[in-house]
Amino acid sequence: MAGRIERGIAIENKQQPFLNSQRNLRGLPAQVRLADGLAGLEPGEADCLSICGMGGQSISQILSAAADRIPPVVILQPNRSPETVRRWGQRQGYRLIDEQVTTGQRAFVILRFQHQGPGDDPAYAGIDRDAAELFGPHLMRRREPHWVRRLEQEQHYLSRLDRLGPDAAQRLKTLDRVLVELSNRQN
Repeated sequence: MAGRIERGIAIENKQQPFLNSQRNLRGLPAQVRLADGLAGLEPGEADCLSICGMGGQSISQILSAAADRIPPVVILQPNRSPETVRRWGQRQGYRLIDEQVTTGQRAFVILRFQHQGPGDDPAYAGIDRDAAELFGPHLMRRREPHWVRRLEQEQHYLSRLDRLGPDAAQRLKTLDRVLVELSNRQN
């Protein structure tokens, strides 16, 4: 920890990661708890939560199972299916404040949410909602070159497959639409 927080709580659901976290956090203002999901966190105990390193479906399930324990600020890094996490935020009144894509061999999306209660998320205003859920409303607006390259690579990969399931076919159709729109904005 780099002094950015006063106190941290790490929750692990398996013994070995629990022991590893205890060793890694020794001497720092942090506790390590052995629990399943957010069961190791009391309601109101934290003002920010980060869940990283698992799929979007798992992250959404953890959050949905303990809605009373989720603090107002949530930072999530799904390894896959970030659209599942974006949809969770919309259903639960968490506004997507920002999102970033990591660079490197494998890109990951980091999503920052703030609880605002019921109502439409302004991040999705005036933008193709289906595309924004899949690829990120803030990312679509910023059109960063490394993000666009990732979309182009995915489009190339999907378009070369002999057969696509319905979800992949819909994703390719949405990718085509987004990339055409991005190209038209540049011209």
